[in-house]
Amino acid sequence: MADKIATRQAYGEILAQLGTENENIVVLDADLSGSTQTKVFAKAHPGRFFNIGIAEQNMYAIAAGLAVSGKTVFASTFAMFASGRAYEIIRNSIGYPHANVKICATHAGLTVGEDGASHQCNEDLALMRAIPGMTVLNPADSPSAKKLIRAAAELDGPVYVRLGRAAVPVFYNDDQEFEIGKGVCLKDGSDCTVIATGVMVAEAMEAAEKLAEEGISLRVIDMHTIKPLDEEIILKAAKETKGIVTAEEHSVMGGLGSAVAEVTAKNCPVPMRMIGVQDVFGQSGKPAELMAAYGLTAADIAAAVKDLLK
Repeated sequence: MADKIATRQAYGEILAQLGTENENIVVLDADLSGSTQTKVFAKAHPGRFFNIGIAEQNMYAIAAGLAVSGKTVFASTFAMFASGRAYEIIRNSIGYPHANVKICATHAGLTVGEDGASHQCNEDLALMRAIPGMTVLNPADSPSAKKLIRAAAELDGPVYVRLGRAAVPVFYNDDQEFEIGKGVCLKDGSDCTVIATGVMVAEAMEAAEKLAEEGISLRVIDMHTIKPLDEEIILKAAKETKGIVTAEEHSVMGGLGSAVAEVTAKNCPVPMRMIGVQDVFGQSGKPAELMAAYGLTAADIAAAVKDLLK
């Protein structure tokens, strides 16, 4: 792992590039283009960028209309406003007609930091994966964000992409291939498996290094696609290791942990532990302090693995 880059920054860069390649792409934002980084697209393609203002429900309704008219639409705001304030519009105007809208929501999870509980959306994956036909992506770093957003642009239908505010470690190279619905095994192991998503992938890799020093062999899977879920890679891990720990910067209710448990419970029950936000609201603080306070660190993952193996 070398540099740290926010996935929202990667989003702005690849979006402008996609706009050059495809004149059918239009971008909407709810007066947050400086934060969501859609400003990069706006500068490159001003005729296809629309600032709708602080009117998120209206923005997603407009996005649906543009999609029905044949456009590929990227519509961005903070995760709290996309999945929360505009949920009914996204469900009924984008999900129900299977409109070709990419909901790229930034500033998700606890690592929003000082903005506090009102802006720390820890429920978005649960809400979006419950919408029939919605693809749900949560990239772990800059290269994976760019590859997955490109894949989302090529997919016909609604996609929710979860992006972060804080800079995160880069551990993929630009040659790594990503396929929607297929997890990536970053490290093989035989004792236990950690299935992580988003910012927690880097924490899982650090946990694997620490546990290796104690003789524990940890398999690490980056589950960048929450829906459709890669059941094959989950069941392989369930059969080949002694248990599964899930790790997400999201509520343990309805997100990655729940999705993985649904698969194992039906097909191959194994011991599980879930690292995530434990049915509480966040608070204001620095991202690293919040991750520690809410049990979302490499040390917490390592402790969960040891507890499971006992």
